[in-house]
Amino acid sequence: MAQLKFGDVTEEVITRDEFPLSKAREVLKNEVIAIIGYGVQGPAQALNLKDNGMNVIVGQAPEFKEDWEKAMRDGWVPGKTLFPIEDASLQATIIQYLVSDAAQRAVWPKLEPTLHEGNALYFSHGFSITYKEQTGVIPPPNIDVILVAPKGSGTSVRRNFLAGTGINASYAIFQDYTGKAKERTLALGIGIGTGYLFPTTFEKEVYSDLTGERGVLMGALAGIMEAQYQVLRDNGHSPSEAFNETVEELTQSLIRLVDENGMDWMYSNCSATAQRGALDWKPKFRDAVLPVFKELYKRVKRGDETKVVLEKTGKPDYKEMLKTELAEMRNSEMWQAGAMVRTLRPSKPGDN
Repeated sequence: MAQLKFGDVTEEVITRDEFPLSKAREVLKNEVIAIIGYGVQGPAQALNLKDNGMNVIVGQAPEFKEDWEKAMRDGWVPGKTLFPIEDASLQATIIQYLVSDAAQRAVWPKLEPTLHEGNALYFSHGFSITYKEQTGVIPPPNIDVILVAPKGSGTSVRRNFLAGTGINASYAIFQDYTGKAKERTLALGIGIGTGYLFPTTFEKEVYSDLTGERGVLMGALAGIMEAQYQVLRDNGHSPSEAFNETVEELTQSLIRLVDENGMDWMYSNCSATAQRGALDWKPKFRDAVLPVFKELYKRVKRGDETKVVLEKTGKPDYKEMLKTELAEMRNSEMWQAGAMVRTLRPSKPGDN
């Protein structure tokens, strides 16, 4: 194991050096891996495992034609490598439960009877197990229950794999019936193309994940962008100028510098005026949003956010409601400006 030290805190992480792909293949050589759900994470993890030489099949409800047909387009063959959910699970020794959180609650009564002694039930989110009182997902005691949670969308998991890099992931063991749960977990993590794996628990994974998605990663980021854009527009700035100063410079320049060497390095590569202003205003924004983040974390830990997710996403018209909400965002002036600005970006070499 590699060690990361943060002051008095030491973390042990697993990299491809300690657990190479050859070892992962050896661990999984007699396993049949069923990917249950071909929506967000399913395609990436299934294809990455397949490309890495693992024995993979896909379980997808045929009535959800869009996902079934996507699986077929990706090369999965009905009756050979593509099956209805229960049929795939019955054939597998490792069941990767990758349908949505709301669907996990709905599908569980059909999936549970297909689990055999010694199987591994794999999650990429701690949601269903941590909030089992709300989801009803309570695994039998005679199986392994494990987690590998990539820190990125399914699209990023696949893109990074094809680029030869990898998305970092957390891993956890909830139940070790066979005595080889950890070995299975790490092998699967390496198999899906993870850059490195760091330990967590099902609870910590879902608490941090729900907080992050509602906070910096998505909710807070989008909200802050909308607020700044509105202030600039209210003060007479054009849509193009407001968008460039709010989104384009962040995504096309500054965040890339953060990615390379950290926030301080990004600051050091900006003008003195930008540095001074950012350093002075950073604590003001931190102090303003800290109470919001504290309330958010409390709601996540209490299960309030879980209740909202299950209630809303479980409605039969949820997809239509989601389309309406996303269309409202897409059709807002800010993101319409963004669509136009993106068409004006210089072409990459070889694009023409």
